[in-house]
Amino acid sequence: MRLPAPFRAPCRARFRLGALLAATASALALSAGAADLPFADLPFNDDWRFHRVESGGPLGHEALPLAGWSWEAVRLPHTTKVEARIVQADGKAQWQGDAFYVKRFRTKPAWAGQRVTLRFEAAMNVADVWLNGRHLTTHLGGFLPFTLDLTDGLKPDDENEVVVHLDNRDNAVTGPKPLKDLDFNTYGGLYRGATLSVRPPLHISDEMLAGHVAGGGIVVRQTRVDHDRADLTVTTEVRNDGPAARRFTLTQRLLRDGKAVTQVRSKPITLEAGAALSLPQELTVAQPHLWSLDDPALYDLETAVAADDETVDSRRTRIGLRDIVMTRDGLWLNGAKTFLRGVNRHQEYPYVGYALSPEASRREARLIKAAGFDYIRLSHYPQDPAFLDAADEVGLLVLDGIPGWQYAPQDPAFAAQVVRTCRDMIRRDRNHPSVLAWECSLNESPMADSLVDALHAAVHEELPGPGVYSAGWMPRAYDVYLQARQHRLPETGKEAPAAAPDKPLIVSEYGDWEYYAMNAGFQQGRWGDLLPQERSSRQDLGGPEKGLLQQATNVQEAHNDNLALPAVGDGYWAMFDYNRGYAPDLETSGVHSIDRLPKEAAFFFMSQRDMKADSTGALVHVATRWTADSSPSVRVFSNAEAVELRLNGRLIARQAPDRDRLSTHLRHPPFTFKLDRFEAGTLEAVAYVGDRAVARQQVRTPGAAHHLDLSLDTQGVAPATGHNDVLFVRARLVDANGTTVPTTGTDIHLASSGDIALMSPDHVQTEAGTASFLIRIGDSLTGATITADGAGLAAVSMPVR
Repeated sequence: MRLPAPFRAPCRARFRLGALLAATASALALSAGAADLPFADLPFNDDWRFHRVESGGPLGHEALPLAGWSWEAVRLPHTTKVEARIVQADGKAQWQGDAFYVKRFRTKPAWAGQRVTLRFEAAMNVADVWLNGRHLTTHLGGFLPFTLDLTDGLKPDDENEVVVHLDNRDNAVTGPKPLKDLDFNTYGGLYRGATLSVRPPLHISDEMLAGHVAGGGIVVRQTRVDHDRADLTVTTEVRNDGPAARRFTLTQRLLRDGKAVTQVRSKPITLEAGAALSLPQELTVAQPHLWSLDDPALYDLETAVAADDETVDSRRTRIGLRDIVMTRDGLWLNGAKTFLRGVNRHQEYPYVGYALSPEASRREARLIKAAGFDYIRLSHYPQDPAFLDAADEVGLLVLDGIPGWQYAPQDPAFAAQVVRTCRDMIRRDRNHPSVLAWECSLNESPMADSLVDALHAAVHEELPGPGVYSAGWMPRAYDVYLQARQHRLPETGKEAPAAAPDKPLIVSEYGDWEYYAMNAGFQQGRWGDLLPQERSSRQDLGGPEKGLLQQATNVQEAHNDNLALPAVGDGYWAMFDYNRGYAPDLETSGVHSIDRLPKEAAFFFMSQRDMKADSTGALVHVATRWTADSSPSVRVFSNAEAVELRLNGRLIARQAPDRDRLSTHLRHPPFTFKLDRFEAGTLEAVAYVGDRAVARQQVRTPGAAHHLDLSLDTQGVAPATGHNDVLFVRARLVDANGTTVPTTGTDIHLASSGDIALMSPDHVQTEAGTASFLIRIGDSLTGATITADGAGLAAVSMPVR
């Protein structure tokens, strides 16, 4: 809808007065050097002004008092409100309402005659966008990108203004479900980046703006991939928005580690004014370096349009060459049968919600890979493309899914939006080697057969050919059946569910609900001495050791059970603890806390990955804090052949892995050592392959807190300046020997200097001995330091770098 005059005039007057919305010099000149090129992609993240409407019902678009509002300078990615770590801890629900973003920028003389587009990677949830007072679009859905053509509305060599109005209230058309009934939170804001693209009239189209089935932009399809040869078809859509026909050539060049491997160039092609052409080109790679879980080799595909002896547009697409075949008997990756040990992930961070930097997404992927997983179900919505980039890099396969959870109104507008979302997700993510299958299915929702058929068809219309799989929680139509373990197990007094259909099976979720609801069906009779909360997999990191070990037992039992199936893989619920719209507390079944710290169950999964022949990746972990409250039955997780345990230097035993009902199908069962009693001191575990020690760990009984240990949790990805990078700071209580003192509830204070902002409160309580703070990096790390103090201990400082 077009912005009414009462909205437009105050907005323009506000900027001309140059009051609170006065733009900085950097906002008025977008990267002049880059803009002088024939084509450029310019970050559009800085120098926004933001206003959150704190009261009242949904705003219309008439007589809005923009001129009287206060505005905050912000940078993208940005969340509409920094929430509490436990969002509803203060009795208030997650913020929902109207929010406005405004940005001014100056066009460059070099842009004359060029096409200028603006792409938002996500905007929660309904977005209205205006350029210079003219309404451009209303976009529905908060998880996927949309691109706008600004060309005709720009003022040449002058200041321009973009206004974005976001409404993140419940929406019956977009779903995923009203927040008060939802098993996760959806937050708000322009929480991913934005890009301004300047292209000549003859250019490669934007896949989101083109909106073409199986087309737009660049589509890479792999028709044959094996160790001897890879055959690719690269289809590129070229547009001519100029006033006259243009003659051009199109070149595809494939590089590995910066060196050209193969290339192809088209013959000269004439494209009429106002027309678009999708051109397929064939490439063959001899002896390709295949992408795999252990060796995620990547290639760069350079696509270039040349006219009049000049490159007028080019794109770089990173791809991986791999072959995936799934049947009811399993999965073969590059010809090798593979079981995918996996996990479900919500993209939420504490405090900032979904507003993660690309570096934060990379840290997430590296953490998940290091935690022993090779597969992630992106639950229950499309996640940041930066996360998929990182999954490509570290060797993770992902199940890419649309928004949905127990919600499927019988509304044609809703059904159309769901199918559109499926198509948009595929267009965004189709060239990632990490994408295993497309979950174009509304999770645990009673979808009509017609919707299921339409979604399955959309997957194969967008990506025709072999190696493409739709996936859904209902057995009909979809190529891959997603069945949660709780849906497989018989409930007391009811018949067993029907057998899985004759198609590939992924255990989509397991390990949480069947224990929380007490219908696991296997070992319940042996747990009669446990309190109900101790039986559950929902355990706080700072909770009793007994509960954390019970979570590890649940995980082991359920994963062992899954391995008895002819399944492609399984996905534990969940990787991280998370907030929920319908609950005032955290859902704590994560193998890591919401602050990304591991629980004991995390080490079970780490132990299920084989070490390499040279012992790289050997693991041994003693699953106890070894305090007076600890069980004398000591569990050790390891991927070795044998483990030796000593207490205060005395040999307890050297033994093989457990052999019991919970270990019948595991690659690496745990090792359980039976001690007579607790004795304070040092437990040391040594892992062996044959007679060779490959890993060792010591756990000491903690003493009194002696000092604070302060660290940045970078996961090997250094803090980045200039685009709202966020990362965790750990302040750990340790004794004189450096052992963590695992107390919960000790208040720790953090202060910062330099261009660092605290997203968490400056006072945080420890959880199992560690206080986790979240900081945001500004424009410079010069002079940036953090200082922690508390518990009567000396303050400790460190630089941020």
